[in-house]
Amino acid sequence: MTLKQDIDAFVAQAASRMPTDLVAEVQASIDDAKRSGIEARARKAGDSAPAFTLPNAHGALVSLADFVHSGPVILVFYRGVWCPYCNLELRAYQQILGEIRAAGGDLVAISPQTPDNSLASIGTNGLEFEVLSDAGAEVAAAFGLAYPVPAAVRRTTAMFGVDIDQVNGAADSRLPITAAYVIGMDRRIALASVDADFRVRLEPAEALAALRALSAARPTLAAE
Repeated sequence: MTLKQDIDAFVAQAASRMPTDLVAEVQASIDDAKRSGIEARARKAGDSAPAFTLPNAHGALVSLADFVHSGPVILVFYRGVWCPYCNLELRAYQQILGEIRAAGGDLVAISPQTPDNSLASIGTNGLEFEVLSDAGAEVAAAFGLAYPVPAAVRRTTAMFGVDIDQVNGAADSRLPITAAYVIGMDRRIALASVDADFRVRLEPAEALAALRALSAARPTLAAE
C-alpha cells in the first residue's frame, strides 16, 4: 500500500468516530491555513535550505551540515508523536531507510516537541534515523512552515488526553504544516512538498527518487 492509501483509510476511520461539527471545524482550519498563503511563503525547490542545529532525542546537537557533508538528505517536518498521520508517514520512511542510505543519502525528521517526546516517536514507530526537536518551531519558521496551533486541532487532541503545549514544552506553541524536502550537498532544495492539509503527504518513493537523482549527479559534479 502507498502512504496515501494508508492515510485515506485512517481518515475514513477517524471521521466515523469524530463529532460532525468537529470534522467541519478541522476542515475549516485547514481552509484558513491555505488562505493564509503559508504554502506560497514556504521554501521551494531551488531555494537554499536554512542551516540549523537541533538536539536529537538523546539531547545531542545535530546540524544539517552533518548530513549534507556526506550526501543528500530527506528532511521531513512532522507535528508530533500524537499525530497519527505523522506516525504513518514516519513508518513509511523507515521502511525505505535502507534504500535511502544505499543511495548515499540519509533521512532526518523534525518536530517542535521536546526530546523526550521525540524519543517516544522513535519508540512508537521503530525509527532508526535522527529525530530532532525544534523548540518553538524556530527552524520550521525559517523554512516558512510554522503557524499557530488551530483551535480545532487543540480540541481534537484534547479528546485523546493530549496537551500540545505540554508535548512541545512551550505555551502557545506552533506547529509546522506538512512538509518534506530533498536537499543536496550544497544545501540547495531539489524537491519540496508543502501542504497546509496535514492529511496530504509526499510519497516516500518520490523523495527517494529525487535523492537518487542527486546522488547519481555527484560524479558528474566532481568531474567538472
